[in-house]
Amino acid sequence: MKLVYKLGIGVLIVGGIYASIQAVQNPPTDDILEKKLVNDYNVYALPLPQEIDFCGEPVPLNNPDIRERLDRELLVNTYWQSNGLLLIKRANKYFPIIEPLLKKYGLPDDFKYLVVAESGLENNRSPAGAAGFWHFLKSTGKEYGLEINSYVDERYNLELATKVAAKYLKNSKNKFGSWTLAAAAYNAGNGGIQKQIDRQGVNTYYDLLLNQETSRYVFRILAFKEILSNPQKYGFNYREKDLYEPIPIHTVKVDTPVTDFAKFAQRYGINYKILKLHNPWLRDTFLKNASGKAYFIQIPKQGYYNAGQ
Repeated sequence: MKLVYKLGIGVLIVGGIYASIQAVQNPPTDDILEKKLVNDYNVYALPLPQEIDFCGEPVPLNNPDIRERLDRELLVNTYWQSNGLLLIKRANKYFPIIEPLLKKYGLPDDFKYLVVAESGLENNRSPAGAAGFWHFLKSTGKEYGLEINSYVDERYNLELATKVAAKYLKNSKNKFGSWTLAAAAYNAGNGGIQKQIDRQGVNTYYDLLLNQETSRYVFRILAFKEILSNPQKYGFNYREKDLYEPIPIHTVKVDTPVTDFAKFAQRYGINYKILKLHNPWLRDTFLKNASGKAYFIQIPKQGYYNAGQ
């Protein structure tokens, strides 16, 4: 589905339904423009999937409350077209990295959509201070063994953060008995979910009354699963060359101090910026490493970054 405006100087695809407005020397009157909008511009309700599951656990779509909550997230994320296209492009780049990590650490593949919901597939930081693809708080990251200091922040190391996320989520699954509740607990905390289970006397996510953020959380994950699995169904059109691609890398073991990462990067044919793009967990221009800990630094294959070399 696309909305196409012909403006006399080209065609702009905005997203939505096919329509056109031909630019003329004299702009249309308000009455004419209103009729054109009524006749030419339409926004459609979305047909819900007949069935959907999270990690093999069925979503009870026969429940009208559940249908409405899924419908909300599908509408919000389908008609936010720019963000949807960005996520589709990033998924092509990062899902091939995330999927084998999920398998390696024993998580169902659907948890890649939790990463989408958390960080939008970016190594970013939330207003609350949660960081990395998996959005760990500093306290939680340290509790689970991640190194976080002025020089290194392993919340930004995708493999190590996935390993910790897997440990956290598997603990939650063992506690609550379902991956769906484990996902909810990733947002609200194990204690927060347990408190509501005890208060309300029910033990499924779909029966719990939760705060707004957590009550929407799993449905956002489900919406991303549905849209990213069926982008054309939801009106997202693109060519293969439009998608972002994974960059081949190799790793370099470092178990000594590094006095200058800019010079370190140059030894491998890249600059400091490219080094940091692939290793955002390096937080300074040098590394003390008095303990001799082994770090594994990603170096992109030569030829993928040429500007400034």
